[in-house]
Amino acid sequence: MQHYFKKNRQAQFLMLGTLFLIVGLVVQKMAEAVALIFLCLSLFFLSYFATLKACQLTLSEKKLNVDLLMILSALGAVVIGEMVEAALLLLIFSSAEVLENYVTAKSTDNLTQLLTLVPITAKRFREDGQLEEVPTSQIAIGERILVAKGEQFSLDGRCLQETSVSETALTGEAIPVDKAVGDEVFAGTINLGHPVQIQVTKTSDQTVFSKIIQLVEEAKDQPSSLETGVERFEIYFVPAVLLSVPLFIAGLIGIQGLALQEAFYRGMILLTVASPCALVASVTPASLSAISHAARLGVLVKGGRVMSLLADLEVIFTDKTGTLTQGHFEVIDYQIPSDVLPLVWGMASQSQHPISQAIAKQLDQDGVFLSSPLKGVEELAGQGLRYNNLSLVKASLLEDLADPKQYLKKAAEKTTSVFLANQHQVLGYFSLADQLRPEAISAVRGFQQEGIELQMLTGDQDKVAATVAKDLGIKHYRSNCLPQDKVTQVRNASQTQVVAMIGDGINDAPALAHATIGVAMGSGAPVAMETADMVMVKNHLGKLLEVYRISRRLQQIITQNIIFAVGVMVVLVSLNLMGLLDLTQGVLFHECSTILVVLNGLRLLAHPSGQTVEILVK
Repeated sequence: MQHYFKKNRQAQFLMLGTLFLIVGLVVQKMAEAVALIFLCLSLFFLSYFATLKACQLTLSEKKLNVDLLMILSALGAVVIGEMVEAALLLLIFSSAEVLENYVTAKSTDNLTQLLTLVPITAKRFREDGQLEEVPTSQIAIGERILVAKGEQFSLDGRCLQETSVSETALTGEAIPVDKAVGDEVFAGTINLGHPVQIQVTKTSDQTVFSKIIQLVEEAKDQPSSLETGVERFEIYFVPAVLLSVPLFIAGLIGIQGLALQEAFYRGMILLTVASPCALVASVTPASLSAISHAARLGVLVKGGRVMSLLADLEVIFTDKTGTLTQGHFEVIDYQIPSDVLPLVWGMASQSQHPISQAIAKQLDQDGVFLSSPLKGVEELAGQGLRYNNLSLVKASLLEDLADPKQYLKKAAEKTTSVFLANQHQVLGYFSLADQLRPEAISAVRGFQQEGIELQMLTGDQDKVAATVAKDLGIKHYRSNCLPQDKVTQVRNASQTQVVAMIGDGINDAPALAHATIGVAMGSGAPVAMETADMVMVKNHLGKLLEVYRISRRLQQIITQNIIFAVGVMVVLVSLNLMGLLDLTQGVLFHECSTILVVLNGLRLLAHPSGQTVEILVK
């Protein structure tokens, strides 16, 4: 907080205005002229930013606002000689404004700063094996870099040696993660083991961290429907208050026979207490706090609109590989003609799909390689790979081809199989095994307990899908899905329900776009991350369940805030109508209600244990 006051001009003006007000009050009885000077200085500093904002919104955007109401109320108090009350009004209003801005800054800017602490250079291996330090922007996919013990990874890549990594800054998990050869590491995480070589898999502008920064920026500009509704309410309510004040003053003079000064004073109280400051602050700070909490859990949410929709979630469609299962396939059996094995290695090594990576890794271990990369390898979304007349695809695409050795029937049960074929016949197969994610079992059960239906959509064969669905307790699933099949399922459900789609591959991107909420895995394809409304940095379904529960808490807190803000406004206006409220009391209760709703929203920054999130206290 102290650092914020040193850097923020509005906070500095608040401190100066408060100081001048205190001095003015102290010397008021001793030297009225001197006190008047200090009170005028206090009014200037306390009203500067509110006046600036009121003029900007009123003149340039033609939008009346709560800042304008406060400035007019303070100006009215000055006109009738209530300098101290005018200064107190502006003091409490400015304090609430600075606090709200502080919460907003801590919920977004500090998170962005945390995520941008990624090295901009890396030690790259040259062709002669020597190291050179170069900017990360100059390092291409496939090149090798060295990361020393205790250093941050500057790019995403795959380990070429075993190590241990702290992913705290990225996923919020404090326990180090052991990385085996071939495991993925992310920019911004810290190497805790010995110096390790990694093979770069994403350029500097495609890393998970760079995507996170983009998402944090986008989140600021995507308000929820409630935020938009409150803004619309403000547009119509503020002019109504401005029109009602003169009528109220006239009524007090004409009906109750009050003197002009007293009636005007009561009108200024109405102008203050009828201002919807607390209502305006009911939604945005809470939404940003919820988004920040989700980010600390490793789930990036693109704005308050998405967080609001998540609270009403009814159905989740999810891909299988990498979401419900580990996604780390291992080849357990293969039969491929030896003369085409190098070509298969060349095809598989150019794909980021987990199955292709597993095949390439197995052939690497078997000593299969090509001296130069293949050109013209085509990735068929949701189907496989093609190079010239060779296809490495799933069985459903080969039903019309000859299968003289009955390879299509040899795939073992409970495994995933892909087949190599030319234009005429099936040439061989790879059988691969995958394992369930331990957290997926409890997460599926948790969503079901929340009343959310979870369905699996997978391009895998039916026997594999059935086994996974049974082990996880998923009642509904579809196998052998092409991208268009996933789109059809998601689009049909989205017409009547709030639907989330979870995926990570190129083939999942169309379905993510058609879902009410698209959820992409941070380790997945860039196009999936671009299309999605949410990104799970770590493939951990349990984190999504936690964020869903945060969204429900957000909904409850916003409802509490709105009821409280409106209730306080009604009570204060009623007290003023009965003549039981002075300006100082009105300002105090009105602005305290604003501070309270901001602090209530701030509760969403806390972990379930009650400990405040790290970014708030740094």
